[in-house]
Amino acid sequence: MKGTVLVAGATGAVGTPLVRQLVDGGWRVFGTTRDSRRADALRRAGADALVVDVFDAPALDAALVSARPDVVVHQLTDLPGLRTPESLSVAIQRNARLRREGTRNLVQATLASGCPRMVAQSIAWAYAPGPLPHAETDPLDTSATGDRSVTVRAVLELESLVLNTPGLDGLVLRYGHLYGPRTWSAVRESEMPLHVEDAAHAAVCAVERAGITGAFNVSEPGPQLSVEQARHLLGWAPRIR
Repeated sequence: MKGTVLVAGATGAVGTPLVRQLVDGGWRVFGTTRDSRRADALRRAGADALVVDVFDAPALDAALVSARPDVVVHQLTDLPGLRTPESLSVAIQRNARLRREGTRNLVQATLASGCPRMVAQSIAWAYAPGPLPHAETDPLDTSATGDRSVTVRAVLELESLVLNTPGLDGLVLRYGHLYGPRTWSAVRESEMPLHVEDAAHAAVCAVERAGITGAFNVSEPGPQLSVEQARHLLGWAPRIR
């Protein structure tokens, strides 16, 4: 057994293949879900299921203290199964709250459990306009307006909590647009596509690179993003499909 990983959001689009890849790779895995009906699926995948809501800070603290993970992986999102203009507008607000308050609670619980390391999901389409391809050192779009502003501000808070909290070795994966099972698209639809299996694999690579921190672009090759840092420091590369 390599160690213990707690995956927050373990039944989501990325969390599901991530749990499988970690178990197959020799890790003990605890997976959180707020839906008790999904706990059995986690157990069938070889994980220990923890039914807990990230907004319930005391319960989250207790869950992580009981698991005593070596690494916490933050894959929490709050997105609708079907993308429509109406559902997306509501989801932007819910997802922003999850990135702000949920991340704050998860960081607190991680530290309470004695875990020194967190890997967190972020997004790669929050960069400010500028020369392409975007590198991780490029600024995020703090001048955005409307729904984009809600998203960018929440991403900034999430990344700051993960990367700048004293006592926590944080690593952020800036995912491209996801496609594949349980996402909004079965096929590539953008210039920064990322299959969910590759997103999960990037998280496994990050878990296994102890001591490496910072932000990493994670996407298939394209004009929008440079992913060389993830290749060189995490040893990650997307599969050819």
